[in-house]
Amino acid sequence: MARQWILASQKGFEASLQYHDNLPVPSATDLGPNSVLVKLHAASLNYREIQIADPNGLNGPIQTPLIPGCDGAGTVLAVGPSVTGFHPGDRVITYPAPDLASSRGDDAPASLADVSTMLGQGATGTLRSVGVFADTAFVHAPVSLDWLSAAALPCNWTTAWNVLFGVEGKIAKPGSWVLVQGTGGVSVAVLQLALAAGATVVATTSTAAKETRLKTIGAAHTVNYGDNPDTWGQLARGLTPGGRGFDIVVDVGGNQTLPQSLAAVRIDGLVAMVGAVGDMAAAPVPLFAVFMHTCIVRGVLCGSRAQLKQVVQYIDKKGIQPVVDDVVFELAEAKDAYRRLNEKKHFAKVVIRVDHPEAEG
Repeated sequence: MARQWILASQKGFEASLQYHDNLPVPSATDLGPNSVLVKLHAASLNYREIQIADPNGLNGPIQTPLIPGCDGAGTVLAVGPSVTGFHPGDRVITYPAPDLASSRGDDAPASLADVSTMLGQGATGTLRSVGVFADTAFVHAPVSLDWLSAAALPCNWTTAWNVLFGVEGKIAKPGSWVLVQGTGGVSVAVLQLALAAGATVVATTSTAAKETRLKTIGAAHTVNYGDNPDTWGQLARGLTPGGRGFDIVVDVGGNQTLPQSLAAVRIDGLVAMVGAVGDMAAAPVPLFAVFMHTCIVRGVLCGSRAQLKQVVQYIDKKGIQPVVDDVVFELAEAKDAYRRLNEKKHFAKVVIRVDHPEAEG
């Protein structure tokens, strides 16, 4: 029997998430021409899941009920008659924007319009044990990773790849300095990819324990933004050679953190805006502020299906083991996973084991 979570409304995840088990498994004989039946072994959460469930979130209204989640990893059970890229037994991970890939190809970048059709928002998502998806909702999983690590890749690692390698002439390489904010999924993914590319990474955080862990996984320096709320950008800049500033700054906080990101970036450097996990009441930062910093500010909404394939290949080539949170949840505990993410108690990616422990293999 199948199991799944339903987002029944947008009244916040505590009130809106509902768990269902003992459901019939979809039939392989009823697949559409371009459909894939997949047994999911693991999933992971993004901050977007919190926002989608929130009536005041940035993602806006959606059609409920809906299965949430856009990140997952599993095994192909069956494919439709027109599917050529996958076969039963293949190990796969999800690509969060299958409609984008179907309509405009694997190289197409995501826009705001595409966000509304992503898995877990406009299409049924990954918080379930078995599901039918479009074939463009998958790429082959890295051969070097287990299910939990593989499930951490789709949204955050595609975003991280897009940040570091998505703009010609502004790529991470030996000699580059990269600044990441906090210890969430995107920031840790950027840290790991940038290190593999030979860059030097500085990370901000608010606790001594997380500073220690960031250094353990490769951060050259850390800056405590809790102790230096109005100066951490300049303090981080001072760590770069000659105080020149960072080649790439990854901004996850939005209006709350953007002024510090601009203070940290070097002349002609790149500020990548990838999230809005900061204080939503913070005063908006006018675009004119960029005029005073002589830099590029680029919004990044995940990335293309081709970029996800590239990061998969890079992980296998470089032997990267994605860092995930120490606490692993079972599918039935997904609401607890939401709580951990919402309370910012996690480090890197919050992951969920979909198989029962005795079925893991």
